[in-house]
Amino acid sequence: MKVILKADVKGSGKKGDVIEVSDGYAKNFLLKKGLAEAATAGGINEVAQKRTADAYHKAETVKALKESAAKLEGTTVTVAIRVGENGRIFGSVTTAQIAAALAEAGYEVDKKRITINEPIKNVGVYDAEVRFMEGVVTKIKVNAVPLA
Repeated sequence: MKVILKADVKGSGKKGDVIEVSDGYAKNFLLKKGLAEAATAGGINEVAQKRTADAYHKAETVKALKESAAKLEGTTVTVAIRVGENGRIFGSVTTAQIAAALAEAGYEVDKKRITINEPIKNVGVYDAEVRFMEGVVTKIKVNAVPLA
């Protein structure tokens, strides 16, 4: 019997999959618990259209993220922070401070997406990465300067 899964079923498939299972398994478990529905021509067509729409929306999202990454590539952000003697920073520059500096420059980036290669503990220019999603990564420069 062919069924369309309404939810992920361990050992059978993911939500939206059209699978062939035995009649007893379908009637006594999948259909009874509401995990699947009987596969009809209309249902199978609906699943195919939904997958096509999801693929299109994902491609549009990836395209928008790549454009944002291209705009951000090579940007230098300046973070003003309190320093002690010899240009030593009290604490270190955090990703939240970098995200705030990017927001001031007009780029909305979540602090969780920023990766600093080494702790920023001295005044100077450092490299950082912004990961928008897997495969969409851009490099920026962080300029740590003393607070005036």
